[in-house]
Amino acid sequence: MLLWVGLGNPEAGMQQHRHNIGFMAVEHIAARHGFSPWRNRFKGEFSEGQLGGQKVFLLKPMTYMNRSGQSVQQAAAFYKIPLGDIFIFHDELDLDPGRIKVKSGGGAAGHNGLRSIDQEMGGQDYWRIRLGIGHPGHKDRVTGHVLGNFSTAERPDLEKELNAIADSASLLAQGQKEAFMSRVALLLQEK
Repeated sequence: MLLWVGLGNPEAGMQQHRHNIGFMAVEHIAARHGFSPWRNRFKGEFSEGQLGGQKVFLLKPMTYMNRSGQSVQQAAAFYKIPLGDIFIFHDELDLDPGRIKVKSGGGAAGHNGLRSIDQEMGGQDYWRIRLGIGHPGHKDRVTGHVLGNFSTAERPDLEKELNAIADSASLLAQGQKEAFMSRVALLLQEK
């Protein structure tokens, strides 16, 4: 069993924020692959389904970003899912928009959602699907950038990226992380 967590903030007015790209990614995966309807569990919204022959649980913590770890810890403890089978989809300032990197472990790099998960889970050896949102250029503009909506001009590329992630998700579930990243990149190059 795998636990895939999309990070974001629950308020309706925050749905289109760059910080919520993790929510958007798991929502697209659930819709594309016929996962169960979202329901309230583990201080979050929860859905389940099959990908690449694997049972996958999707989770969107409704605890706000700073307390995401509470929701992740509850779900992981209930299903006895080890850190190595947890995948966190989150926004990444240090990658350009449309760039995706998959890595295991590492520090929180100032990301409050990851920091909360590190604290609650007692470790950092989970998988991170880092979804590039770009850096605004100066650290004083980071908060406004992260908590700002994707612009109208950015939306077509964002939708293409989210569709590419959903289309390639089975590769990730099968443990083919490099193939997942390559396929997403290839789909994003297509016109």
